[in-house]
Amino acid sequence: MMRAAQARGHGVHVCEQAGLHWAKNRVAAGATRLSLTDNDEDWYRRHESQIRPLAEFGAVLMRKDPPFDLEYVASTWLLSAAVREGARVFNAPQALREHNEKFAIAEFARFTVPSLVAREMPRLQEFIDEHSDTVLKRLDGMGGAGVFRVRHDDPNRNVIVESISKLGTRSVMAQRYIPAIAEGDKRVLLIDGKVVPHCLARIPRPGDSRGNLAAGARGVAQPVSARHREIAGALGPVLAGRGLLLVGLDVIGDWLTEVNVTSPTCFREIQDQTGFDVSGMFLGALEARIR
Repeated sequence: MMRAAQARGHGVHVCEQAGLHWAKNRVAAGATRLSLTDNDEDWYRRHESQIRPLAEFGAVLMRKDPPFDLEYVASTWLLSAAVREGARVFNAPQALREHNEKFAIAEFARFTVPSLVAREMPRLQEFIDEHSDTVLKRLDGMGGAGVFRVRHDDPNRNVIVESISKLGTRSVMAQRYIPAIAEGDKRVLLIDGKVVPHCLARIPRPGDSRGNLAAGARGVAQPVSARHREIAGALGPVLAGRGLLLVGLDVIGDWLTEVNVTSPTCFREIQDQTGFDVSGMFLGALEARIR
């Protein structure tokens, strides 16, 4: 993204979460200007740093990895205040708060496998018994961390349910296991409601059922399928209308499993393997929004 912005003549500044603040009735950030290189091992140079109101920037891109904790929510509160001051923030902070990446599928249940969100351990156990082969995951995680495949006859199922729900004090998502994970968890990118023509199949390593690059999965770019286009066609306009400029849909087989809005990845893998300019498509959509 930053390289594409620089190539189009934009200045690139970065700020981490800790540098975001509200003072003297303005939301501002301690931002450092960067220039980008073509060397992936030594890819940026730092320049001057200064405190500037967010409303002075042409656009503000919010890309903070989960966990979606209270500090993340506090950052979105600050960004919402910046929007009221005239800042243009993508993805929209209100939409970030309202679209949990796991639970957002509930709005589009016709595209999902049987799923449950609950914290009561007996209810989670009933779901496992009903569907025999399931996946349990925290609502605030990322990268495959804390994701468990649990079969009804797993000797560790009780301790898994106890651990992931913190003895019934933390909500958990349970989904029926989808065997098509062996063919990859497909990341389908939506940019301002339009589907990128290639997805990234994240194929689990042997002995693992998690299709996450951070968990060792192998990324293989593929053309999007008719089913991908069907799902994207239904979700794209709705999500774009809420200020979600960039969304990463996770699709396993024919089924939508997550709607990623905080920091969707896979631009580089798709670009490197197919030559399609994903970052250019994104910057074009961003420039159209801020005009």
